[in-house]
Parts: sequence; C-alpha cells; structure tokens
Amino acid sequence: MITHTLNPTLLHLGPLEIRWYGIMYLLGFFVVLYYCRAQIRAGKLKMTEHQLDDLLGKLVIALIIGARLAYAIFYNPSYFLAQPWKILFIWEGGLSFHGGLIAILLTAIWYARKNHLTVFNLADHFIIPLALANAFGRIGNFVNGELYGIPTTLPWGVLFPGVSEPRHPTQIYEALYNVIIFLILYSQRNKKHKEGTLFALYLILYPLFRFSVEFIKDLPSFGPLTTGQWLSIPMLLGGICLFLWLRKRRNV
Repeated sequence: MITHTLNPTLLHLGPLEIRWYGIMYLLGFFVVLYYCRAQIRAGKLKMTEHQLDDLLGKLVIALIIGARLAYAIFYNPSYFLAQPWKILFIWEGGLSFHGGLIAILLTAIWYARKNHLTVFNLADHFIIPLALANAFGRIGNFVNGELYGIPTTLPWGVLFPGVSEPRHPTQIYEALYNVIIFLILYSQRNKKHKEGTLFALYLILYPLFRFSVEFIKDLPSFGPLTTGQWLSIPMLLGGICLFLWLRKRRNV
C-alpha cells in the first residue's frame, strides 16, 4: 500500500496559489507548442508560426469553456442549476475531456476555414502532442488526490486523503494509456497516411482505453455505464466512421 502525501499546492505568492495541476497543464501547452513549431519548420504542418500562436490561444479558451460547460451539463447538472455562477469557478475543479475535445475541434475547424488551412493536416499534427498533454493532466489529478478508483488489495493501491482503504490509482493508469496512445501516433507520424488518419486513430484508441479504465473508477453510473463511458461511445463510433471514410477515399 502507498500513502498519498503529495501537496497539490506548489507554493503561495501572497493570495496567489500555484498548484501542480496548473503546472501540468502549462507543461502540456508547451509540449504542443514545441512539437507543432517543429512540424511547421519541417514543412509538415501547413501553417505559419504566427498562425500557430494565434490558434493555440483560441484553443486554450475553447478548451476551458467547452470542458467546463460539458462537466456542468453531463456530470453535475443539479449543482450548477442551483448555483449557475459556480460555472465560472474553474479553480474549484470539474472539467470534461469530451467537452474540451469537441470545443477545440470546432474551433480548429472554424479557424482552418477562415485562414484557408487544411483541417485534417492540423488535426493529425496537433493530436500527437495533445495525447501527451492529456497524460500530464492525469498526473495533475493524481497529485490532487482526485478521480481515484475503487478499493483494491493490490500492492500499488494508494491511500488517498479522505478515504479509509487503498484505491486503484486510476489517474496513473490513464496517464500511462495516454502515453501509449502518444507513442503509437508518434511512431506513425512519418508514414504515408491519408490526412486525418492519425486523428481518426486517436478517436478510436482513446475511448477504448477510457472505457476499460472507467470500470474501476469510483464514479456514479447511469444504467450500466458511467458518464465517461456513455460519452466515449459516440467518440469511438465517430473515429471508426472517419477511419473507414478515409480508407474509402484513398481507394477511390
């Protein structure tokens, strides 16, 4: 058994609190920035560095708004209906991966059309570092001692604050599968694929991993599945449809 003794707060600067969770997301942002700049300079990501900086700023805003709204709608609607102003209190936690993904995808499509860029070219290059960035976010969840799993007797079970028995460190499981997805996509980056294939592959791999781990997370279920599992189903179906459509286009 491992006892969780990590402090979620890195340091205090007067009234300002610097938390490890925020550091993880900031690290993820710079990973995306560094990777995409390298792809632009290699002539693979078809946009300018100025456009990249502009788009990333918009994607961060879209991510926060989409993730927060989806969390309020799908995960805790009664709480936010009773006090809707709490939606603005993002520092209290509560973000939905699926909502954030939809928001950044819609923003990227809008930006690509406005600036005459290719959506699938953007998607294939952005999704690789985003997979790794998501792993950093899950490490932030572990440091916070949140989103842990059901009780376990396994030797790596973690005794998180506020619980009386060791739990599955599902945050670490999720960080690991996001790293695996990143490595798979990264290994395919220089192979000849139809544009959009890597993005479609991500839409297939992520929900498969997520669906599996959700069975051992300490979350309420709606019918036989958790909210995350229900939301993963259309993501998986969309990925399969996109992958098959791209293969059909390639063979035309």
